[in-house]
Amino acid sequence: MRIAQIAICTTTRADYGLLYWLIREIEADPELALLLYVTGSHLSSAFGNTVQEIEADGLAVSRRIEILEADDGPTAASIAAGRAAAGFGEAFAQDRPAFVVLLGDRFEIVPIAVAAVIHGVPVAHLHGGETSQGAVDEYFRHAVTKLASLHFTATEAYRRRVLQMGEAPATVHNLGAPGLDHLHRTPLLTREALADELGLTLDHPTLLVTYHPVTTEPGEAVRQIDAILAAIADLDTVQAVFTKANADPEGQAINARLAEFCAAQPERYRLFNNLGTRRYLSCLRHLSLMVGNSSSGLLEAPSFELPVVNVGARQHGRIRAANVIQVVCETEPIRQAVEQGLSAEFRNGLAGLQNPYDRFNDGRVSARIKDELKAFAHAPVARCKTFVDLEWTHDEI
Repeated sequence: MRIAQIAICTTTRADYGLLYWLIREIEADPELALLLYVTGSHLSSAFGNTVQEIEADGLAVSRRIEILEADDGPTAASIAAGRAAAGFGEAFAQDRPAFVVLLGDRFEIVPIAVAAVIHGVPVAHLHGGETSQGAVDEYFRHAVTKLASLHFTATEAYRRRVLQMGEAPATVHNLGAPGLDHLHRTPLLTREALADELGLTLDHPTLLVTYHPVTTEPGEAVRQIDAILAAIADLDTVQAVFTKANADPEGQAINARLAEFCAAQPERYRLFNNLGTRRYLSCLRHLSLMVGNSSSGLLEAPSFELPVVNVGARQHGRIRAANVIQVVCETEPIRQAVEQGLSAEFRNGLAGLQNPYDRFNDGRVSARIKDELKAFAHAPVARCKTFVDLEWTHDEI
């Protein structure tokens, strides 16, 4: 059997963590060859040059494709999208992979998917069918679904949504969230080792805080992060570990506020460009509560029975477990929600919580995705997709 080249594209520290075990599965399969494309914030010093962490993991980067501007406004994002289309178009023309794997809903992956379709490279899309009603990512995710030939959703409800968009049932697979393979396959730090790496004693309630711009609410990022910081500052016995915002517009403004806040009380607050997968998951295991609007509060945190205060609209529409407390982005509701999440009553109520995104609970999601990719890579893929209409009853029309 011929060796099929599978390209995986990673744009941020977040999607790299979710793709890690799929990358390893493809790398280890003798019938597949891995092409690892690195772009976006991985190549930016402002976000920690996280390509270095990929290389430190022993992975060979096939291509580095620079796309980001120095600032993070809407025009800069548009320019980055244009660069992504051009840069990946050249890569696909030269490499001719059997598939390119894209994850999620960031603006960068839409032009990559467009370039792939133009060059006849089928797209495999992970985490389709989800909704992010508080972000323009809602548009991007569904656009990539319609550009993709193969789909891997994280729940059955999301699979049904992809089918509702006209995708052929044989191409849509509900296998769960691949990032949850880490919970079964990545050794986590002990509480003591984590405390040493964070530079904090964990004798007090400790929050993990990540807040990204809400891209449907331009101009509000500074007010929103200030509301969160004010709520945390009001909790005298609480300390916090902060991770920086992503590369969306206004992310740099959030990061500047975080740096100022943490510098004022370094014995109580710590700011990290990037915790890395192992430390981040160790925080989910050992810290007291998560605050912010990261999707990890919905995807990974339930597996640790970790309370999450999900702030604002960014994750509206997504399936969530009982660990999530939803609040508006105002100081007093956030403070009250943190106190609720820190209470013994709330934490005890999460015992035995089932993660809705971990279908098989065995750490083999990535292996299953790899097997499907291999089967499709060795089968002909039609250049023209069909649209599969749903069967409607008369009353539904």
